[in-house]
Amino acid sequence: MSAPPIAAATRRHDLDWIRVGAFLLLILYHVGMFYVPWDWHVNSPRPVEALEPVMQLTNPWRLTLLFLVSGAATRFLFERFEAEGKGGARRFAGSRTLRLLPPLLFAMFVIVPPQSYYEVVEAARGLGVVDPAHSPWLADFWMKYATGTGGWCDADGCLTTPTWNHMWFVVYLLVYSLLLAILLPVLRRFLPVVQVGLERGLAGWGLVVWPVVWLLLIRWTLAPVFPITHDLTGDWYNHALSFSAFLFGFVSVRSEVLKAGYERLRRPALWLALLAWAGWATYAWSYRASDVAPPEALRAGMRLVYAIDQWAFIVAILGYGARYLNRGGPLLRYLTLGVFPFYIVHQTVIVVVAHHLAALSLPQPVEAGLVIAATFAGCLAAYEVARRLGWLGLLLGVRPVSRRRAGQRRLEEEPRQALGCAEP
Repeated sequence: MSAPPIAAATRRHDLDWIRVGAFLLLILYHVGMFYVPWDWHVNSPRPVEALEPVMQLTNPWRLTLLFLVSGAATRFLFERFEAEGKGGARRFAGSRTLRLLPPLLFAMFVIVPPQSYYEVVEAARGLGVVDPAHSPWLADFWMKYATGTGGWCDADGCLTTPTWNHMWFVVYLLVYSLLLAILLPVLRRFLPVVQVGLERGLAGWGLVVWPVVWLLLIRWTLAPVFPITHDLTGDWYNHALSFSAFLFGFVSVRSEVLKAGYERLRRPALWLALLAWAGWATYAWSYRASDVAPPEALRAGMRLVYAIDQWAFIVAILGYGARYLNRGGPLLRYLTLGVFPFYIVHQTVIVVVAHHLAALSLPQPVEAGLVIAATFAGCLAAYEVARRLGWLGLLLGVRPVSRRRAGQRRLEEEPRQALGCAEP
């Protein structure tokens, strides 16, 4: 017997739009990382200190939101494999490995090395090397990168290669997905009970209060001991934050009660988030270059403000998304498939373009506009190339769509579009 079609109800277009928006926002954020006076792979010789509060607007919550939405998408994917027959967890694990491991390895050895190259170039110039490109430091760069024999060290430490840089998100998503595949054969029967428990515990303002308590708890206990490193093995605060968001998205996405709660609280959550951002950005700005440590009582209070900032923005985004974004269409389908290759290549394009444009001393608004335009053009080009490579497109995060799957998707969506409905 052929596999039964997947119900259109398994698609949450609002979450697709949020995922697309969060990834596109990440591109702008990484352009900002070139200009803000924080340590990054490459930095503008003309840093813009006033950009810091703008960067703080998304810094606390953007990746937590992405892990939550990724957990929700994972739930739908797992249910699809379950509906198609036995071995759902095994097939799910295989699917996640096929989709995430090839682009991860390809990125580490092809996409990411230019980032490390220009990082070494700028470090060499900082050590007084007049022409880094022709110094022994960069001779046979790729071989040194791939074998970890570069010896690229300065006062801030050594560059360890090969590295995954921004692809750490994919590493963590793959590990979380495989852990979930191991646990689900035993735990899936409890999902309805967990959902009911969440709906009761997060009723009313509990949807804001209790997640903030969790975020405050892990920031209070784990963040001082385990600062975020993205190295997987010792990144325990980041795991507590990211894996909990991933699991929460997985177990809660089917709840219409929680979806209605986000929508109901979207306005007060947005005001609360903006107030928390103003407080946190002011605190970060005040102590950013000071040798004086803030009072411990103030630091404790700011941990709470940071947690409120993190979760209130997420509640507001999910609420406004549920209210206004639950509509599909060709543009969303195009972007939903495109955000992964965008993510894979965007940081390398930013690093290469920004490094070379900085040498031209253009007016900074012009320079930043060119970096942004070149980044989006490079991302679109990579996506369009990957779409035409068949199964090789997996290296850039694009899996070929069979005619049968494409036809089934149209059959599922067209009746709903004709009725003007986002959900059946």
